[in-house]
Amino acid sequence: MKKYIAYLLTATLCSLSSLTSLNSFAQSTYPTKPVKLMVGAGAGGGTDIIARMLAEKMTESLKGSFIVENKPGASNTIAADLTAKATPDGHTLLVATNTGQAIAPHLIKLSFDPMKDLTPIGLVVTVPNVLVVGSNVPANSVKELVALMKAKPEDFKYASSGVGSTQHIAGEGFDIAAGVKSVHVPYKGSAQAHLDIIAGNVQIMFDTTSSAMGQIKAGKFKPLAVTTAQRSAELPNVPTLSEAGVSGFEMSTWYGVFVTAGTPPDVVAKLQTELARIIKLPDVQTKLKGLGGEPGNMSPDEFSKMNKQDFEKFGKLIKQANIKM
Repeated sequence: MKKYIAYLLTATLCSLSSLTSLNSFAQSTYPTKPVKLMVGAGAGGGTDIIARMLAEKMTESLKGSFIVENKPGASNTIAADLTAKATPDGHTLLVATNTGQAIAPHLIKLSFDPMKDLTPIGLVVTVPNVLVVGSNVPANSVKELVALMKAKPEDFKYASSGVGSTQHIAGEGFDIAAGVKSVHVPYKGSAQAHLDIIAGNVQIMFDTTSSAMGQIKAGKFKPLAVTTAQRSAELPNVPTLSEAGVSGFEMSTWYGVFVTAGTPPDVVAKLQTELARIIKLPDVQTKLKGLGGEPGNMSPDEFSKMNKQDFEKFGKLIKQANIKM
C-alpha cells in the first residue's frame, strides 16, 4: 500500500511538472504565428501611428511578426468585434481608444460586450483633444471663432473620425458650452477628415494631438485650444478651452491594448510585461510625448478600472445630451 501511495505521489508530481513545463514552453515560444494588431481607424491617424510603433517594437523583442490591420468604421467597433471573436490565443490584439471601448457601446448595438469579451493589456498613452481650424478659416482664437459661428452658423461644419468618437462628443459639447451650432461631418478616420479641412470643405475638428500634430507643425491647421484641464506640453502656447472663455466640458483620448478574453493567463502576463517595458523605452517616451501625450503609467488593473469609469461617464453624457447615431 505504501508503495502504491508513493507511486501515485510520484505520478502526480510528474504530471504537475509536465504541465508547468508545457506552460513555460507555451509562454517562451509565444508568438507561434503572425500577430495581428487590429486598428479601428484608417492609416495615418493617431491609433494607426501608435499601433505601428508597437508592432515594430514587439517584432524586435518577441521575435515574431506583428502586423497592423486597419478596420475603420462603426466608431472603431469593427476592429474590436473581430478581436473579441478571435481565437483566444494572444495572436489577435486590439489597439483601442475610449471611442470604441467607452462611447460607441452606448450608441451602437454590438454583438459583443467590450467589458467582458476583451481583456486589458495596458494603457499606452493619454492625449488631449485639440480644437483646430483650417488655415483658411479667418479665426485665430476661440473668441473669434465663436463670433464667426454665431454670425454665420450655416457656414461651419466640424469633422470627426466617426459618430460616437471623442471628436464627435467634443464637438457636441463645444456647441452647447459656447452657445453655437455647427454641422457634424463624420469620417472613417482622422486622415480623411484632414484632407477636407485642408481643402476648406470642413472648418473645424476636435482631433487628438497625436493625430493633428503633423498638420499643426506643417501650418495647415491652426490650434485654438486644448480640451483638457491643463495645457499640452507640446502646445504650451495654446490655451485650454476654459482659459479661452468656454467652460463646461473636458475631453481627452486614451489609447490602450486589449486581447481576446479567454487568452491563456501566461500569454496575457507576457504581453502586459512587454507592453510596460516598451512604454518605458526612452525613444518611445519621446515619440509619445511628441504626439502631445502622457505615456501610460497604470497597472492593467488600474487601466481596466479607468475603462469602466469612462464607460459609465460617457453613457450618462450621451443620455443627457440625447446623442444618437
